[in-house]
Amino acid sequence: MALLTSQIHEVIVTTISENGKVHSVPMGISEVSGHFQIKPFKPSTTYDNLLRHGQCSINFVDDVRIFAGALTGHRDWPTSPCHQIEGEFIDDALSHIELEIVRLEDDDPRACFYGAVICDVNHKPFRGFNRAQNAVIEAAILVSRLGMLPEHKVRDEIAYLTIAIEKTAGERELQAWGWLMEKVEQSGIKLNDN
Repeated sequence: MALLTSQIHEVIVTTISENGKVHSVPMGISEVSGHFQIKPFKPSTTYDNLLRHGQCSINFVDDVRIFAGALTGHRDWPTSPCHQIEGEFIDDALSHIELEIVRLEDDDPRACFYGAVICDVNHKPFRGFNRAQNAVIEAAILVSRLGMLPEHKVRDEIAYLTIAIEKTAGERELQAWGWLMEKVEQSGIKLNDN
């Protein structure tokens, strides 16, 4: 019997804080039975915003600086008002989906919000990721788990991902990679300089 799993999409989830400020974070989301599952850790700003406001946009982007920037304090990406919900989407998104939260499983350490699609908008075509873009996204996931993973795992993964950066990175990928490596170093993990 085949095991059914849902595909995880790496996106930017944009919510609105109580003070009206836009909050964007990278997150892996799944689509299950016609609803998107958003699983923020508790406590987190995304959890609080979804619990209070019940709406968000999910943004599909190919500028990996947005992923890296959300984890390293470089968050000033222009946004515009959503089409059918009270929220914002990232101007540079290839596409965005506007969601209304219809159900919550309030588990620890991660809640699961189920979002129904209210609006789905394509802005420009996706031309695919190169290896460096994939490496930045994988490194961003590592950075988001710095306190949870053993240091040797982080170092080994970064050493492997560095190969793709060295071979295929452009200006954007190098900038994003630099932000992430600085964050790793600030965490106390020493990386080998090659």
